[in-house]
Amino acid sequence: MNHQKIKYLKYEEVDTDQWDRCIENSPNSLIYAQSWYLDKICDRWDALVLGNYQYVMPLTYRKKFGVAYLYQPLFCQQLGIFPTPTKEIIQLFLSEVTSRFQFAEINFNAMQLPVGEIGRYSERTNLLLSIADSYEAIAGNYSKHTLRKLKKAGKNKLSLARSISAEEFIQFKQENLKVRLHKKDIRKLRNVMAFSLTRSLGQIYGVYSAQNQLCAAAFFIRSKHRVTYLNAANSSEGKKYQAMYFLIDQFIKENAGKDYLLDFEGSMVPGVARLYEGFGATPEKYYQYRFNSLPWWIKWLKK
Repeated sequence: MNHQKIKYLKYEEVDTDQWDRCIENSPNSLIYAQSWYLDKICDRWDALVLGNYQYVMPLTYRKKFGVAYLYQPLFCQQLGIFPTPTKEIIQLFLSEVTSRFQFAEINFNAMQLPVGEIGRYSERTNLLLSIADSYEAIAGNYSKHTLRKLKKAGKNKLSLARSISAEEFIQFKQENLKVRLHKKDIRKLRNVMAFSLTRSLGQIYGVYSAQNQLCAAAFFIRSKHRVTYLNAANSSEGKKYQAMYFLIDQFIKENAGKDYLLDFEGSMVPGVARLYEGFGATPEKYYQYRFNSLPWWIKWLKK
């Protein structure tokens, strides 16, 4: 296959049916790489395709100072090459990327290992939890810290709602963010939620206090056997009542025994990572890839 030329396809040239079949059948399949998802979170994306969609790589790009560069979109933890690439395939794709772009800061998927001498790699951590076992078996691996938080949550008479609306979630999130999301980013999140909810790919869990006030919410999205904890929000009351611990535990309890991998999207923030690890989640490493061959004057402007 290596003798075949990699094709650079503009968005309009991508056969999305073939694209989605390639992603769906990949061992490293991720919902972020499906064409509909990319459509919702990117202003525009192009693609690199090898052969008859044997290997593909989405190119999420923007332009600044007339220079096109690759970036990692919000609400999209990992991308890169699909299916799981060999070292030779990675080199082919990166050679094409670096010949077409002068700057990139993107995250590869966990099955794409560091290869090549161009650019730098930074290790990142995701956290995953298989919930295929019984709830009792999974809960048996909860940390003492998590069990204490759940005991405290149990005293606060919290209740769970399994189908709050996207608008209610977004309003709650905006009200409880220290730094408000840009309107454009809120629109992208709303579009992802609307699409996935109408196709039974997504679900929003909400936690209400004894006073019937929403105090925590989380949006889960499913692709094959992987369920991603894509976005969440917590109020000050929710933090006080340990509502997010309660929410995650309830999700695990309701879905235990299903062949699901709960993807917490990790966190490089120690406190948040502790929350996920406390439920027994284990680390998965992936890599951020960065290269910069911009002219010196643009490099100076970026500082």
